[in-house]
Amino acid sequence: MRSSHTAVLFVLAVAASTAVLHWFTRDGDPAPERSFAAAARMPNAPPGYPMPSAPPAYGAPPPSFAAPSAPPGMAPPPASFPSGQPMNSRSGPLPANPDPRVPVERQDFGVPPTAELHAGAMHGPTPASVPGGQVVTTPGLVALLGDRSLGARVFDVLGGPETLPGAIAAVPASQPGSFQDATQQQFGQFLQQTTQGRRDVPLVFYCASSQCWMSYNAALRAIRLGYTNVLWYRGGLEAWQAAGRPTQRAQPASMAPGAASPVADPRAGWNR
Repeated sequence: MRSSHTAVLFVLAVAASTAVLHWFTRDGDPAPERSFAAAARMPNAPPGYPMPSAPPAYGAPPPSFAAPSAPPGMAPPPASFPSGQPMNSRSGPLPANPDPRVPVERQDFGVPPTAELHAGAMHGPTPASVPGGQVVTTPGLVALLGDRSLGARVFDVLGGPETLPGAIAAVPASQPGSFQDATQQQFGQFLQQTTQGRRDVPLVFYCASSQCWMSYNAALRAIRLGYTNVLWYRGGLEAWQAAGRPTQRAQPASMAPGAASPVADPRAGWNR
């Protein structure tokens, strides 16, 4: 009798286990990892428990990552920046190339720099650097001239009808020769007066373009005179005008050191 009762209980337990297992695995959903959809089909959820909802589709950010709303009176931030552009936290996308003319001004023609005065043709490819000095590009020169406390001096070594604003004519400094010639002595006196004896004043020399040796020679002469802040504006007047910067007409008369009257040809004297 007891064995029959035990057998009946065993059969009932097996039947109940089979029914529960079938309920958890119906519609092909695995019992341990049933999906949100299968759980949502539960006919009777326990009291107090909300029905689970389907997860959001991929690509939609979770609510916790939503962009914050802008404060009243302020425009909301942009959702994204154009692809492939660097970002600046203050101003948004940065331009891909701030000044496309700079590489042109710094173009390397394969001409080695030399510390000797150039005695050949004054028009032709120039070195990409000057020994003892620095090459300055248009953006750098604009910034330099914008800070008047630095007292930079700009020297026009070209002698054309137009110059950079405030440029001082110094065409004779472009001449070849030696660092012991009369030109060097006169140039030394001229710079002494122009800089009031300060050897650390920024001195900028320019001529026509990166294919002009005149300003290169003038920069070398200033360096040999002991000036420690010599800048060669290699791009010259051409780069200045290409950047849309203003120019002025050259001064009609020049005065040579010790001369009693203006010289007729600006190329023959110094303009103070």
